[in-house]
Amino acid sequence: MAKPLNILIVSSECTPFAKTGGMGDVVGSLPVFLKKLGHDVRIVIPKYSFINDKKHWIKPALKKMNVQMGNVLEQCSVFSTALNEIVPVYLIEYHEFYDRAGIYHDSEFNDYDDNPKRFAFLSKAALQLCSEIKFIPDVIHANDWHTAVIPAYLKKLFKNDPVLGKTASVLTIHNIAYQGRYSKYYYNYTGLPKEDFTSEKFECFGAVNFLKGGIHYADMVNTVSHGYATETRTLAGGYGMDYFLNIKGANYIGILNGADYSVWDPATDKLIPANYSPIDLKGKHICKKALQKQLGLRQLARTPVIGIISRFVEQKGLYILSECIENIIHNMNVQFAILGAGDRQLETYFGSLPQQHAGKIGCHVGYDNELAHLIEAGSDFFLMPSLYEPCGLNQIYSMKYGTIPIIRATGGLDETVENYNHDTGEGTGFKFQDPDGKAVYNIIELSLHTYFKMKPHFKKLIQNAMKQCFSWEDSAAEYVRLYMRAIENRSYTGDSTLLQQHLQI
Repeated sequence: MAKPLNILIVSSECTPFAKTGGMGDVVGSLPVFLKKLGHDVRIVIPKYSFINDKKHWIKPALKKMNVQMGNVLEQCSVFSTALNEIVPVYLIEYHEFYDRAGIYHDSEFNDYDDNPKRFAFLSKAALQLCSEIKFIPDVIHANDWHTAVIPAYLKKLFKNDPVLGKTASVLTIHNIAYQGRYSKYYYNYTGLPKEDFTSEKFECFGAVNFLKGGIHYADMVNTVSHGYATETRTLAGGYGMDYFLNIKGANYIGILNGADYSVWDPATDKLIPANYSPIDLKGKHICKKALQKQLGLRQLARTPVIGIISRFVEQKGLYILSECIENIIHNMNVQFAILGAGDRQLETYFGSLPQQHAGKIGCHVGYDNELAHLIEAGSDFFLMPSLYEPCGLNQIYSMKYGTIPIIRATGGLDETVENYNHDTGEGTGFKFQDPDGKAVYNIIELSLHTYFKMKPHFKKLIQNAMKQCFSWEDSAAEYVRLYMRAIENRSYTGDSTLLQQHLQI
């Protein structure tokens, strides 16, 4: 085995402390598997006020730490705990920035106005922490726009630093639509040189774009599936970043997210009322009955349940679903079990459906981890009509639970699900192409036809799905190779012509 690496992962989310989507799951899982591979990996996240200190065994680590942000000297505290009892986690406490009910938004789903300051501060504080605790990382792994300024900090402000002067950077794009684009007013707070506010780096139509600058300065950039890496290089899927990602050449790659099967496995899941396996599915029927009861659905064993666990945002295709879900309920023998939160209009619409369609649609607005596990276990199908999907994890969880995915063929969804073959019964799920309500209606109709009329095929789908394995063990090994490439690239420093030529190889 190669020399163990010192790895610092910095993120705005990390399960189980703070999560809104897949990034939280990745940051909460990948480090554990890196640790098992023998690497010294540590995590830095904000200490949001909603995080329960007692529940997570959080203790004070540094009473006071000064962080220089532009012309302002900020002062914060640092706390610590451990992920899975093996990975050190440091939490940056700064009440002005993190003492709020939400991570990114207020109760009306409006961005906090000072988000660029909140996460630039997190990024700089994470680097300052390395000096304070004398941890010398070989590589720092930034995640999405929130910490994308870290590669620039390393190259510009810490290039001669005794602790971080040789540290490489990796930037993972979990969702390219979110780029941290804000008024240029906030650029001064980062403390980065004015000459970096250019169209090749942080400037974007007069505004600051954190992700854009991170892409430029990162030694390696990756995203969370091979398919999404391809899509984001195109005009249609790159959200304006395709040109800059193409410049990175072979130094922009896709690594498929893994699943933590110690958490998501129906044979061992402690959050569901009965365990089961491909050999014995009796427990799944018990879970279905419990799910129907909890969400107020009619307890009809032969009526299929379609599960949905999602952020209520446009990307997830829920506006498309709203065009057809009531027609589906009227015309087909099916139930829906829905869990999610986000856009207020979508919350209102889906939250009202159980009252209008009693016994046929159940919906919990919010997030409930135990209910999420029950939906995965108790549903017959799992619907993901995403307009785009960098990776997606719920389709991976669903297959392990024998819950057949119904997905739009995009990004990681298309990569992980094999489409049902009507002639042979092969496949692991159902795919559709067009992002509209008619396509959703038709694919659900086909899925239900298979459920009711092609029972041997449906049983085969379940068996095929439950055999799939997308373990973090494989993905973690790929990340180690990514880190090694970043360290190699780090030898080409700054903005030199050599660096630009190297990044295009």
